[in-house]
This record gives sequence, C-alpha cells and structure tokens, in this order.
Amino acid sequence: MYQQFQTHLVKELSAIQQAGLYKNERILISAQGAIVQVLGGKEVLNFCANNYLGLSNHPQLIEAATQGLVSHGYGMSSVRFICGTQDLHKQLEQSIANFFGTEDTILYAACFDANGGVFEPLLNEEDAILSDALNHASIIDGVKLCKAQRYRYENANMTDLEQQLQAAQSHRYRIIVTDGVFSMDGNVAPLDKICELAEKYNAMVMVDESHSAGVVGNTGHGVTELYNLRGKIEIITGTLGKAFGGAIGGFTTGKKEIIEMLRQRSRPYLFSNSIPPMVAAAGIRAFEMLAETNFLQNKLHENTRYFVSRMIAAGFDIKPTQSAICAVMLYDAQLSQLMASLLLNEGIYVTGFYFPVVPKGQARIRVQISAAHEREHLDKCIAAFTKVGKELNVLTE
Repeated sequence: MYQQFQTHLVKELSAIQQAGLYKNERILISAQGAIVQVLGGKEVLNFCANNYLGLSNHPQLIEAATQGLVSHGYGMSSVRFICGTQDLHKQLEQSIANFFGTEDTILYAACFDANGGVFEPLLNEEDAILSDALNHASIIDGVKLCKAQRYRYENANMTDLEQQLQAAQSHRYRIIVTDGVFSMDGNVAPLDKICELAEKYNAMVMVDESHSAGVVGNTGHGVTELYNLRGKIEIITGTLGKAFGGAIGGFTTGKKEIIEMLRQRSRPYLFSNSIPPMVAAAGIRAFEMLAETNFLQNKLHENTRYFVSRMIAAGFDIKPTQSAICAVMLYDAQLSQLMASLLLNEGIYVTGFYFPVVPKGQARIRVQISAAHEREHLDKCIAAFTKVGKELNVLTE
C-alpha cells in the first residue's frame, strides 16, 4: 500500500514545488537574536522571529534557566496531576495572572495546546462559538474539537459580528473568540467594540494574546491594556514562545472557575508532560523583568514606529499595523520567495508568506521588529528592501 501512497505524496509535493509554495527551512547555528548565523557561518540580521522584546537569548533568562535546571532538574516525566507539578509551575502561573490582572492560570506545552484544549471542556452542542475569520489555526482546530455551533465573522468586522450574535441568540452560552493581534497582517482586534457587543448580546469573550502580550499597550500588557479592559475578559490564551523569552509553553488565564474546569477536563493538559523546570524558571524571571522596567517595551514601540514610517516613505505597500508586525505586501507567492532570497544575500533574514499560510493572491514578507534591533539594524534592513525592491520592480524609481 505504501508504494501507492508514496507515488501520491511525490506527486503532491512536486505540485507544491511547481506552484512556488514549497517551504524550505533555513538552519541557524547560533542563538536566537537580532544577529544570527545561518548554516555556513554567514551572519545576518534577523527580522522574522517572534523575539519581540529580545529576551530569547537574554543573559538574565539564561541564568534563571540554569539555576532552575540545577535546582529542579531537566524534565518532569509526568503530567501535572500525577507527579508533574513543581513550585516553579505554580509560581509561573501566578506571575502570568498578575501580568494580565486575571484570577488564575493554567500552563500548557504550547499555546496550540491551550487553544486546542479550551473549548471542548467548557461548551457543548447547546452553545455557540463566534470566531474571527483570521483567527490562528490553533483556534480553528480547537473549535473543531468542540460540539458547539460555529459562527464565523469577517476579520474585525463588527457589523458582521453583530449579525452573527443575533443569529446565535437561541444558544445556551455564547463566546466571541479573537486573536489580539492577527499574526499575518499585524492589525489589533477592536476589543472595546467586541466587548460592547458581548455585553449587548450576553456573550463571553476570549482573546489569544500570543502576538500582542509584551507588545501592545503603553507598557506592553496586551490588548486588554490598550482598551482599558484589564481583568474584564473571561479567557486569555498566550505563549511563552514569543515576547516572553521565545522558548516553549503556553497558557490560559482568566476566571478561576474556567481555569479549574480546564484542570479537570482539558485533554492537552491532562495527557501532556509538564513544561520543563528550566523553562518555568526563565518564564518567572521574564515576568519579573517586565514588572521592573518598561525599557524594552518602549524601545520596541520606537523601533516599530521608525521602521514602518521609513518603509512607507520608501514606497512599499504596508498593511496598517498597531503591533510589531510589518506586512510588506507583494501578492505573488514566487515573488515573495525570490525577494526573501535576495534579501538574505544582502544580510537580511526574512521569510515570504503565501498560501495556505495567507489567502491566495495575498503573498507578503512579514517583517517582525524587536527591541534587540538597534537603529543601524533597521536602517540596513530598509536599505536592503529598497535595493531589492527596485531590482524586482516592486518599487519604481
């Protein structure tokens, strides 16, 4: 049977390559940072990591992880409720709750697991989930695992959301689910308006803060800070894998009864190992650092403002953004890959995004700004984009 299946796979892979949609992985031989080394030893400026606050290789997090490794060991070899809970896990959960102003937190191996495990324990066929059309794949998959009725509204379109809420009024419980920052475009969900509609139509709200926590808001506390809704959202999910150190680990934080039910019935929590002690220790230190100073958040905001304004001035088609994501629109999949390749030759590490990651005809290069970037890094990136853009007729003289 596999010979037949192998032939099928080879044909499908060949079609992906011919369509210009094949994804190649570049290999790093250094730590994550503003400057990285790729295979072969070449140093390049990294503009495609989720390392928003530059913490992925921060000395204080390395020290905290080292101390956690020495004091609490390498791994847990268990799920939480059997013998996989340490004091570090409980401390990290409290640190996350303190950061978001919520009542309790539950840790997962990844935010994909947090989103995959949140709906099924809480809702059933009597209920309704209203999900933004551009929500992350993990939310989409989590919704599919739940028997609740699904309603999808156009991205950040409050008129459509209201119509969907009206259609869902016969259901027992209703929850509106949205990304805080939509990762491919960089736009922020209008959470204030979402909450107004939730109040009007008696619904709960869930926000995935993966790309917004540590980034959005005056002090980087996410979309709930941006809209003065701290502590008022029923469910927040997020990750330790982006602004908070870039390792592994996800979380759900919110109302205590919701978190308690997830501890009892959320399958990714009940059947997956606890996160490693060193990751928990580094996570605790990351939240301590963010409570001590806003230096990194302020630098990130300034870097983003500078970069986006200069790219627009250079003539690039940039999606409106309120985050550290700058989507440089190219629309053609093969062009996005060619431009990324030529930019790598110029010492700029970026990645082209195309279908199925983004809709067909919406190919782009997603540039991600970090507090680890210095002004000279930003200027070099802008100059390289401008040079290659002119070579490929993305920019006209």
